[in-house]
Amino acid sequence: MSTSPVVQSPLGIPKSRVRQLMAASIGNVVEWYDWYAYTFLATVFSAQIFPDSSGNSLVPLLSSFAVFAVGFFMRPLGGLLVGAFADRYGRKSAMTFTIILMGGGSLLLGLTPTYEAVGLLSPVILTLARLIQGLSVGGEFAAATTFLVESAPPRRRGLFSSFQYVSTTIGQLIASGLAAVLTSTLVKEDMSSYGWRIPFLVGALLSLVGLWIRKGADETSAVAEEIQRGEAKRPGMFEFLKLHPKSALTIVGITIAGTVAYYTWTSFLPTYAQITVSFDKAESLQVGTISLVFFMLLQPLLGLLSDKIGRKPMLIAFGLGFLILPVPLLGLLTDSFASLLVVQMIGMVFLGCFTSVSAAVNSELFPTRVRAAGAGFPYSLTVAIFGGTAPLIGTALQKAGNPEMFPWYMSALALISTLVYVFVLRETKDEPLR
Repeated sequence: MSTSPVVQSPLGIPKSRVRQLMAASIGNVVEWYDWYAYTFLATVFSAQIFPDSSGNSLVPLLSSFAVFAVGFFMRPLGGLLVGAFADRYGRKSAMTFTIILMGGGSLLLGLTPTYEAVGLLSPVILTLARLIQGLSVGGEFAAATTFLVESAPPRRRGLFSSFQYVSTTIGQLIASGLAAVLTSTLVKEDMSSYGWRIPFLVGALLSLVGLWIRKGADETSAVAEEIQRGEAKRPGMFEFLKLHPKSALTIVGITIAGTVAYYTWTSFLPTYAQITVSFDKAESLQVGTISLVFFMLLQPLLGLLSDKIGRKPMLIAFGLGFLILPVPLLGLLTDSFASLLVVQMIGMVFLGCFTSVSAAVNSELFPTRVRAAGAGFPYSLTVAIFGGTAPLIGTALQKAGNPEMFPWYMSALALISTLVYVFVLRETKDEPLR
């Protein structure tokens, strides 16, 4: 007999909340594993897809576009299109669609022919695969976060929300771990010829596992069911913006500081230490891995805390932390292992106050009818504009001889978000989902 807690869904269908949590989380692991695998391996396969000796001026252009811009460019579009799809046809259908998309994009990446074999078609295929992945990741946030929050008991939405970043971090750790194993076990020639394809083919197989798990999940949107039965009108593509402009703008304000802090502390900080204090590259990656595990374990604890004390206190703690701490914390960096570890972990405690409640806050601001598009598009657009450019801004400031300006940049954005948390955002933890 199953011991999973069973509740009655809004649709009158018995469902296991554990199964719901697994459906969103495991699919999200696969999504982010595939996304980060590209990031970790781009430098390995780039010479085969974008050779300097190609003699075609389009090749370096496509290289720059594919590696630095395509994925983030597509994420807002995914948040809008897949979010609207989730509002019209249900969260489960949208999550099935996103994991098929990501699996297809990963398979396409793994099978991309070299430039030597097919010429310009090679970078075109790779760019197409990255477009598909970016669309999928943007849509995944819109569908999976609303699904998570709608599946939660009323006083556990913060806990369920926190698994968005638990699963994201697990995907990142698996991708980096597999890339590290392959790089250390295969000789350089084998890694560059076929080894880099293995993680993408593994990702395609993992997508099938995620698809199977999501097939057993239950729909959480009663409105989508009514639309399918012809009992309710379909929401327009931008209905969330027309009817709830304040909520959409609030999500932008909530996310500006959070996304820059997230990409800085989880991805860019080891590189920042390398370029500012000549930190050892191998040790910086070790610190990054330890810190990510610590960050992952924090999420459910902070999510539970938000269910007790509210979302606003958590976000205000994050905002004040990143308003005050970036300048002194990054100023403490030296080339010692302990200094980077302490700086990264302190920042992640405050960052967790944002990531653990982000999905809950965004979902609680919109009614079911437009929740996926309303939460997904403003969030993904803000991530693309501010989060995706954080490493580029940090590197550009270092090259300009002003690396000390980067923490001030983070603090300025934290001031904007903190004002939103204090004066605009209402407390939503005790409100029923609209």
